[in-house]
Amino acid sequence: MQYRPLGRTGVHVSPLCLGAMMFGPWGNEDEADSVRIITRALDAGINFVDTADVYSGGVSEEIVGKAIEGRREDVFLATKFFMPMDQDDPNRRGGSRRWIMRAVEDSLRRLRTDHIDLYQVHRPSPDTDVSETLGALSDLVHQGKVRYIGSSSYSGSRIVEAQSAARERHLERFVTEQPPYSILVRGVEEDVLPTARRHGMGTLTYSPLAGGWLSGRYRKNASGGPASAARPQARFDMDVPANQRKLDAAEQLAVLAEKAGLTLIELAVAFVINHPGVTSAIIGPRTMEQLEAFLPAAAVTLPADVLDAVDEIVAPGVTVNPVDNSYGDFELRPDQRRR
Repeated sequence: MQYRPLGRTGVHVSPLCLGAMMFGPWGNEDEADSVRIITRALDAGINFVDTADVYSGGVSEEIVGKAIEGRREDVFLATKFFMPMDQDDPNRRGGSRRWIMRAVEDSLRRLRTDHIDLYQVHRPSPDTDVSETLGALSDLVHQGKVRYIGSSSYSGSRIVEAQSAARERHLERFVTEQPPYSILVRGVEEDVLPTARRHGMGTLTYSPLAGGWLSGRYRKNASGGPASAARPQARFDMDVPANQRKLDAAEQLAVLAEKAGLTLIELAVAFVINHPGVTSAIIGPRTMEQLEAFLPAAAVTLPADVLDAVDEIVAPGVTVNPVDNSYGDFELRPDQRRR
């Protein structure tokens, strides 16, 4: 495994980051099997693990904590906060100081550790000053409970706003961004990836298989919905024209992968980690078989002719179905864009 610098932190991480969303009731309910998968990933050289408090209501963090016990110093451990942890309590979510101070203690307990290497805001908050969030996170860094802080699904303008606020108020800055990125979801190429690079941030991109669309599971004349309850059913509605376009692209990419002597999964993941603005691609296996299918991609370098062929199928900067972008939800709401 060839390790890469995580922005300008001085830390080196593997080009594949093990995502833990599928460990627990959202995916694999067999805890022992999930631990085996995590152990196998670490043995294969992956030193980067990413989870979140909301994944399976905290169960994912608990499983990760058990799996890395005894190997904690070998793991660059990342988790996230922001999503609702109680549907009835509006204060058990978001980016407020009040919630962050509670959320970090809960995550530390579940992860069985005294510090989190990378603590990330899962989504930007339209009604919370970014300085409020950065101030609380800075205190956690100074207390030693958190080593670095990062953002997830921030637009280019929000990345710049957060960097400026940190500089002006002498706060810790986000050193990473976690955007969605795949051959079918290339919107971040236009703004987010170059903005993160200009600010010296590392990037750990999620959904390199576009939520399963590039796994080989979704082909013409094949039925199937999301493999996890965590994925919206509407994203797989074949009556939606944009999803039909995704299906057409997936078919063409499968043919291209075969011609290149690769599996579709290898092509998809290698495409992501071959981008100079990407540090690591988050892979989210639910089974050991899925993990083994991901691992060879770490050593694949795509030649120019294959990359050109990908661009012919999905043009640079294009997201085939715009709803797959994870940012802009608030800004594009009708009440925000209409008088």
